[in-house]
Amino acid sequence: MELSHTAQRFVLHWGEMGSAWGVNRTVAQIHALLYFHGHPLNAEQIAETLSVARSNVSTSLKELTSWNLVRVTHLMGDRRDYFETSVDVWELFRTVVRERKQREFDPTVRMLTELVEGEGFQQETPDAQDRVRECLRLMQTLGAWSEEMMRLSPSTLEKVLKLGANVQRFVRGDKA
Repeated sequence: MELSHTAQRFVLHWGEMGSAWGVNRTVAQIHALLYFHGHPLNAEQIAETLSVARSNVSTSLKELTSWNLVRVTHLMGDRRDYFETSVDVWELFRTVVRERKQREFDPTVRMLTELVEGEGFQQETPDAQDRVRECLRLMQTLGAWSEEMMRLSPSTLEKVLKLGANVQRFVRGDKA
């Protein structure tokens, strides 16, 4: 499959950004390809299009599947696995937020809770105790807020995001 100039730029940039997001470049490029293309592709098509090894594609697809960003599908009359991603940007956003929260944020909240409730915490200096409790309070507040935001419909969430930006401009005194 030949990629247009636009598709190439999108896929390459998404791959470069993947590194900044803590994601392997090929993983990000495969996701970008599936998103941009909008139709299921098999691993051979992906490998050929991106000029990467089939084994790299396989490993990357497993990672994307574990993040719930890619799902396996099948085409009538074809025994191969095909892979697709949501073309709904809001669904992808929710998936990434949910997965990152479960993998990164929630374990930190659990650890902080265990520290505060654990043996020996009272032996720490009052200042250290206050800092850990404040960190836990912030994390719990952010977690509750993100849960509420994820319950909103995409259109309502978009309005809330725009409202937040407008509030910030108002508070700073910026002119519209």
